[in-house]
Amino acid sequence: MGIPIKVAVCGCEGRMGKTIVSAVTAADDMEVVCGIDPAATNIAADAPYDFPVFLSVEDALEDTAIDVFVDFTRPDTVEHNVRAALARSIDCVVGTTGMTEDQLKALAADAPSGTCLFYAPNFTTGAVLMMEFSRAAAPYFPEAEVIEFHHEKKADAPSGTAIRTAELIADARKEALCTAGKVPGKESEREGFSGARGAEYEGVHVHSVRSAGFVASQEVVFGSFGQTLTIRHDSWDRESYMPGVLLGIRSVGDRDGLIIGLENFMQD
Repeated sequence: MGIPIKVAVCGCEGRMGKTIVSAVTAADDMEVVCGIDPAATNIAADAPYDFPVFLSVEDALEDTAIDVFVDFTRPDTVEHNVRAALARSIDCVVGTTGMTEDQLKALAADAPSGTCLFYAPNFTTGAVLMMEFSRAAAPYFPEAEVIEFHHEKKADAPSGTAIRTAELIADARKEALCTAGKVPGKESEREGFSGARGAEYEGVHVHSVRSAGFVASQEVVFGSFGQTLTIRHDSWDRESYMPGVLLGIRSVGDRDGLIIGLENFMQD
């Protein structure tokens, strides 16, 4: 067995961060060398970690040798975190949504040559397949509605998965020279019920549900003359993300520049 991949987990005290720490620790070819989380101020000296936990990214990068920096934090902190890691030629695996593609491109452009920035709006293989199936169906159905369901503490809406799905549908229609259906939009919303038709991206309506009980679910409803097609994916546990996260960690060392989407590694 070769030298383990040295992994830093930013957001290690969050629910997803703790799950990532457990998954990396259980993997034979990688190890957690440090955690980063401002919420770690109350961690006792005898906490059940065999790695240091830092309050800031800068302290972690200064004191620890890191191969891959994993960020599942918040939309208002992820750009700063990733920029700091890339500047030190550390490959990044990012699952925090909230950055635009232009922001991701700018981060990757500023990174030293040979450094990889990998971002995925969703790390579950089922969600990737749902998006790919939606791309395939898009040219055949003029109407499409994306409805996504997440837990009540998710910090952004719509989700990165919903945005990516809408983009793929719109792009597939353009490639096939198809146009979106002329369904009622915001102009049809009744007074006092603004937002009933959701957000709209190039003819694709997107709706966000936030409620306790959900982890992450999404359905895409396509409509055509006399028929509908519904594609749905459900994540009931954060463990469902872990095969994709580990795949990203294992893959970025051989890549360069910006890579968006887990499907790029699933095809290898």
